[in-house]
Amino acid sequence: MMNALNALALAAATLLGPAWTATAQAEPYLVIVEQAGCVYCERWHAEIGPAYPKTEEGRFAPLIQADLRKGPPEGITYARRVLFTPTFVLINNGQEQARIEGYTGEDFFWPLLTKLLEDNTDFASSSGTDTVRN
Repeated sequence: MMNALNALALAAATLLGPAWTATAQAEPYLVIVEQAGCVYCERWHAEIGPAYPKTEEGRFAPLIQADLRKGPPEGITYARRVLFTPTFVLINNGQEQARIEGYTGEDFFWPLLTKLLEDNTDFASSSGTDTVRN
């Protein structure tokens, strides 16, 4: 149910254009850049996707989905071209702050994401970086 609500909110924000731009600049976001047929993207959605919005990280940096072939969502600028999927781009004030390229599994994703957030924002995890969230 939560994933359906998140997808609906993302679709509405994308359709609103200028309102999306204002929202995108309000807080950090994590953009997942993916493409059809990407098995690692599918693995991420199966292993991490359901838990992501329920975690400290997911509440701090809500997820935005973007298609590799369509470029960044409106109001967002990447520091450099995205070449691999999935790529996770941390966005703050509409600008890329940092990224994680690829997905090798949940045991590596959570510590990498937590470190990315701690190094580039004012995020502070209360659970530590070695905890698996699923």
